[in-house]
Amino acid sequence: MTLPIALDAMGGDFAPGEIIAGARRAVDELGLVVTLVGVPELMGDPLGLEVVACSEVIAMDDDPAASVRKKKDSSLVRAAELVRDGKASAMVSAGNTGAAMASALLRMGRLPGVVRPCIATPIPNPGRTPTLLVDAGANSECTAEMLVQFAQMASAFVEAHYGVARPKIGLLSIGEESSKGTPLVKETHQLLAAMPGLNFVGNVEGRDFIPSPVDVVVTDGFTGNVALKTLEGALKFFFSSVLGVVATNDATRAAGDVLFEYLLPLASALTPENQGGAMLLGLDGICVISHGSSNATAIMNALRVAGEMDRDGVVEKLRTTIRPDQG
Repeated sequence: MTLPIALDAMGGDFAPGEIIAGARRAVDELGLVVTLVGVPELMGDPLGLEVVACSEVIAMDDDPAASVRKKKDSSLVRAAELVRDGKASAMVSAGNTGAAMASALLRMGRLPGVVRPCIATPIPNPGRTPTLLVDAGANSECTAEMLVQFAQMASAFVEAHYGVARPKIGLLSIGEESSKGTPLVKETHQLLAAMPGLNFVGNVEGRDFIPSPVDVVVTDGFTGNVALKTLEGALKFFFSSVLGVVATNDATRAAGDVLFEYLLPLASALTPENQGGAMLLGLDGICVISHGSSNATAIMNALRVAGEMDRDGVVEKLRTTIRPDQG
């Protein structure tokens, strides 16, 4: 029997409408089994999908830890409990990121040996598999040992999920030389270089995200989140600028008619809504966090990623990668 994916129907800027629409598309177009978790009187038409009822909602601006403790009948907490209790294969939410992380961590728990879970975000790499950025925002302050563990988990994920043998690991710094970077970066570099089983290739810089020479970029959550948001903003500005130029006069419109055939596939590959959201690695369960502004397409792709993680046995792969004595 295929377990459903538990989807937080109340989370996100466009909830519940776009969330439910994305779930319906995931069922119809991808063949997934999805259970909505939400407040029935606030959800409207569930479009024929199963609903697990709850009575509370954690808002986007609620304090993550406090809201998870107080709102025990919220959609986020109930979704995490479905995974914990073996009634769902994964949980997906576009709601409060901190609360989604707290719900998943408190209800599912960490894998043995994991010090801190990390957010793994795929960065599109046109022409090849995405580059995985860890940590993309879960841990603003990290130790070198934590960064090494992030690299181990990300490497195992890329191998299991994308089928990449011996993924290349890069450490984000301000220069390629091992002597460059903060004390944390230098210490992490030494540990990664000495870690057996990891294909560590050295430091990478901010310019190495797209295209990337590595399969995994490792950094602390503060730096990773700033880098990710900077990249998203730059891509959005670039594509909006191109569209603005193309529409200025007859000559640019004619050029656009020729170029769009080539630009649209690139734009589609680089659009965040097509990436499927970020994964929380290190949990004893699957949690996919989608962007707060997710539309139906983004939700469908987030559900796709959750289903693929279940299919690929990612959690079990991480369980065998991280030894309990490492924590």
